[in-house]
Amino acid sequence: MTDLKKVNDDLSIAGQISSEELKQLAIAGFQSVLNLRSPDENGFFHDEKQEAQIVGLEYANIPLNSQAPNQELTAEAIQSVENLPKPILIHCAGGARAGGIALITEAIQANLTYEEIVQKAKELGINLEQPHLKGFLLEKFAARQI
Repeated sequence: MTDLKKVNDDLSIAGQISSEELKQLAIAGFQSVLNLRSPDENGFFHDEKQEAQIVGLEYANIPLNSQAPNQELTAEAIQSVENLPKPILIHCAGGARAGGIALITEAIQANLTYEEIVQKAKELGINLEQPHLKGFLLEKFAARQI
C-alpha cells in the first residue's frame, strides 16, 4: 500500500483500499479496519466489510462527511478506534478524514499540546483545516487563535 502512513504503533491511515490490500493488512498483522466513507460516495467498496471479515479483520464503518463536521459521528469514530482490536487501519477516500480522526485520537490518548498536534500533523501531511479536525481543535483549544 503506497499511501499508508503510520501514526503510532496502533494507528495507520490511508486512502481507499482494495480487496488485495485488505489481505496484505491481515498478513502484516493489522487487526481492524475503520472505514470513514459513506456508501453513497463515488468509488465506495461495497463488499469491504465482507472482504475484511474473510481475511480475519474486525470492521467498522462510520460515514463522515468530508465537507461538514459532525461531532456525534466524530465521537463515534473515536470510540470505534478505542474499542477495535489494534493495530487499526483508518481509511477514507484520500486519507484526509482518516488522518483527522487518527490525529484526534492520538491527541486525546497522549494528551498532546496544540504545538505537538501541529508538529504531528506536519509529519504526517495532515491538513489542520480538515473539518472534523478543525472542529476538535477549536473545541479543545478554544482560548487560542487557530
